[in-house]
Amino acid sequence: MRIKTQRPGVVRLALVVSFACLAAGLAWGLSAAVAASPSPTSSGGPDKVILRIGWTREPDNLNPFVGVSASCYEAWHLQYDLLNGYDAASLTPKPEFAESWSHSADGLTWTFKIRPGMKWQDGTPATARDVAFTFNYIIKNEMASFTGYTEGIEKVVATDDTTAVFTCSRPKANMLGMWVPILPEHIWSTVDPEDAGTGYANAPPIVGSGPFQIVEWKKGSYLRLAANPTYWAGKPKVDEVIFETYQNADTMAQDMKSGALAGAWGIPPAQVESLNGDGVTSLSYITIGFDQLTFNCAPPPAKGDPALRDPAFRQALNYAIDKQKVAAVAYSGQVSPATSLIPAGLYAPDLDYHWEPAADQAYPFDLEKAKAALDAAGYKDTDGDGVREGKDGKPIKLELLARNESIMSQQSGKFIAGWFKEIGLDIEFQVVSEAALSDKVWNTVDGKVQPDYDMFLWGWVGDADPNFLLSISTTEQAGMWNQSVWSDSTAAARRPTTRPPGRAG
Repeated sequence: MRIKTQRPGVVRLALVVSFACLAAGLAWGLSAAVAASPSPTSSGGPDKVILRIGWTREPDNLNPFVGVSASCYEAWHLQYDLLNGYDAASLTPKPEFAESWSHSADGLTWTFKIRPGMKWQDGTPATARDVAFTFNYIIKNEMASFTGYTEGIEKVVATDDTTAVFTCSRPKANMLGMWVPILPEHIWSTVDPEDAGTGYANAPPIVGSGPFQIVEWKKGSYLRLAANPTYWAGKPKVDEVIFETYQNADTMAQDMKSGALAGAWGIPPAQVESLNGDGVTSLSYITIGFDQLTFNCAPPPAKGDPALRDPAFRQALNYAIDKQKVAAVAYSGQVSPATSLIPAGLYAPDLDYHWEPAADQAYPFDLEKAKAALDAAGYKDTDGDGVREGKDGKPIKLELLARNESIMSQQSGKFIAGWFKEIGLDIEFQVVSEAALSDKVWNTVDGKVQPDYDMFLWGWVGDADPNFLLSISTTEQAGMWNQSVWSDSTAAARRPTTRPPGRAG
C-alpha cells in the first residue's frame, strides 16, 4: 500500500520569517509553512527574536550518518550546507556551499567552485578540501546514508581551496541533486568511520556552515538553534529557532491557537481546518513522498513470518486494503491513493517519472478476491478455526506496527488489521515509538541487519530528483534504505551492512 501524502502545516500569519536563508534551509516540510507569514515572532527579551516551531517527531539522532526521521534532515539543512541546494519555486539547482559548477563534455568530470572566505561556525576556514573529505569519507567507508548519492563517483580532489573536482565512472544524472551535507574535515577526520555509522553522538554545539547552529538538544523537550552571524548569505533575521517537542498533537494545536507557537509540524489533517482564523492559517502542500505498508521479506535468520517472503501471499494482501477509505478517513481526504513509488502530478508532462499500472496490473479493493488468491497460493484455513495456515502448517499470526508519533499511521493500521482479519489472518496490532520501530527494522546481529518485525506503517520523503525514492527498494539498499530487505532473485547479491540510517517521513 502506498499513499501520496500531503503534509499539512500550520502557521501564525503575523509570526513568521521572510528571509531567504531560513526558507532555503527548511527544505523538509516547514519551508512552505514558515515562508507564508510576513514577520518573525519576537520573544526572549527586547533584543532577541525567537522563532518557535512545534513538532511531534523530534530527531532520533543528530549524527547525519545515523538519524532516521525527517525532522533530522530539517535540522541538518539548517546546520549544514549542501554542495548545491534547490530553488524553492522551481526546484532547480541553486548555489549553496558551491557558488558555481561545470562539467566536461563526456560528463565524467565535474568541477565545483567553492565560495571563497567561508568559515565553519568555530571560525575555521571552510574550503574545497572539506568537500573532498566529505565525499571521499562516504565513498571509502560506504557510509550507508549517502551511498545512493555517491554511486558513480570514483574520487573527489581539491585542487585548491576553492576548487573541487569530481571524477565519475559514468555520466551521473543526479550530480546536482545529491542531498549530502558538507562536513568539516577538522571535526570528522577524527571520528572513526565505524563509530560514525553507529555510535558517534555529534552532540551540540555542532559545527557546520549553515545559517543556524544546533547549540542545545534536550531530548523529549526541544532543539535549539542559534543564528550564524558569519553565514555567507548574511546573518538570519531571527536570533534563534526553537523546535519544541510535543507528545500530544492536540496540545500543540492549542498552543498554536494561543500564540505560543509561530508554526507547527504534525497537526493531524482532521484538525487543520479548525485552526484557521484568529491570526492562524493552515497550509497543505504536496510532498515528494509516500506512506506505505512494509512487509519483512528478509531471509532467515530474520524473524518475519515465512509467508511474507512469498510474492503470491503479498499480492493477495494487496486486494485487502481499501486505499480510498484510508485516504478519506485516516488522512481526512488530504492525500491521494498512490500506485507506484513516484507520486503522480509532481513533474511537467515531459519529465513525469510516475508510472501508472494498467488496469490488469492494479489491485482494487476486493476481499473475496484476496481470499481466493490466498487459497490459490496454498494458504488455507484447513481446520476451520478462522485462521489460515502457512506452508509450515502453523496458523499465520502477523504483527502490524504503527507509530505513536503518527495518528494517521494508527488509524490506517486499525483499518488494515481489520481487513486482514476478515480474510483469515491473525493480526496483532501494536502502536510503538519511532525509536522502538527503528530498532526492530534495523535489528543488527553480528554486524548484519536481521529485521525483527512482520509488517509496519511508515513513510518516505524524497528529493526534487526522483533518484532517491527509486533507490530505496533496490537490492543494493537491502538492509539499508530498503527496510523490507526485498530483493529480486535475479538481481545481484546484497551487500552486508552495519546499523544503517534512513530517511523516514
